[in-house]
Amino acid sequence: MSGQSYNPVEMLEKLVAFDTTSAKTNIPLIEFIEDYLASHGLETHRVQTDDGMKSSLHAVIGPAGVPGIGLSGHSDVVPVTDQNWNTDPFTLTKKGSRLYGRGSCDMKGFISCILSHVPKFQKRDLKTPIHLLISYDEEVGCTGVRPMISELGKRLPAPRLVIVGEPTSMKVVDAHKSIHGFETCVTGKESHSGKPHLGVNAIMAAGQLVSELTRIDSEMRARSDGPRFDPPYTNVAVALIEGGTARNITPKNCTIAWMFRTVPSTDPDEIISRFEKFAQEEVLPAMKAVSPDAAIETVQTSRVPSLNAPDGSPAVSLALKLAGKNDTFAVSYGTEGSLFEEAGFSSVIIGPGDIAQAHAPDEFIEESELEECTVFLDKLSDYAEAS
Repeated sequence: MSGQSYNPVEMLEKLVAFDTTSAKTNIPLIEFIEDYLASHGLETHRVQTDDGMKSSLHAVIGPAGVPGIGLSGHSDVVPVTDQNWNTDPFTLTKKGSRLYGRGSCDMKGFISCILSHVPKFQKRDLKTPIHLLISYDEEVGCTGVRPMISELGKRLPAPRLVIVGEPTSMKVVDAHKSIHGFETCVTGKESHSGKPHLGVNAIMAAGQLVSELTRIDSEMRARSDGPRFDPPYTNVAVALIEGGTARNITPKNCTIAWMFRTVPSTDPDEIISRFEKFAQEEVLPAMKAVSPDAAIETVQTSRVPSLNAPDGSPAVSLALKLAGKNDTFAVSYGTEGSLFEEAGFSSVIIGPGDIAQAHAPDEFIEESELEECTVFLDKLSDYAEAS
């Protein structure tokens, strides 16, 4: 069946034009991809949110009933709010060898490569099928890919391994840090600021918690137990603090948003339990001595496990072979790869673009990166046809 045809740059121009900032719907982009794949006779399956505002998409090229190779990419992008762009973020703009646009690097560049490659995949007599795995809301905690992963091997056919095309400058990445996010709500007691002994200052209590997080961060940095990573340690950070109503009122409430990124050798529970122990045993008793209703409550808001591919990983071995590389690398950002790995699908990270450009104003990808990714997919076609 003859369908629509785009080269990677033309496809990237189409994808960048969809404003798929995580706070918005990605359905128009999904509909475009569905129509494109349908023009090539491919059946697609959505995994939608309950409100229908967002969806992942799954499609398979090649024989049914055979475990295949997944090509995974997220459709959402980070906001451009308050960023100073020299081009329209949602219009792909070429300047020299660079292609500017939000998501051009992270990670519509990879999606454009795999979608434009569909006709080439179809011309091959594939023995191993190729799975297209397009997700949503990666940028807000890898939330969108999880429902799709849970359907693999059930409603959706499951691949035997997954290649996640996050920007790595086409280097093979077999390890990354975890991401754990939290929100801690401190409840004190209001009083006139001239009578502080009658109240419980939630902001000052939160300050004690921030100090403990700072101490934990310092100790983790001193360990430096992740030599493959940059930086080579687990880090803890407080991102947001909100509380208080007026200068002359002892604040009743304070909320802190904090997070940490662990190297694979660090047990996340070590940080969580230490923080909770300090909160409950060192800070809360003095608060409750003044107000029995005082409280410190922490909820986890995000969790992306670390990736540490085992020796002999099928996905890593294949990526090295296809990319013509001998070495693997570790990165400090999180990806959906660890979620696939955790679910039992051997995973590796390799894709076009430099992560230094991701999320930045005037985000761009070098056209040569798209070309290198296309060569990688050509070799994947050879492998899938022969295996």
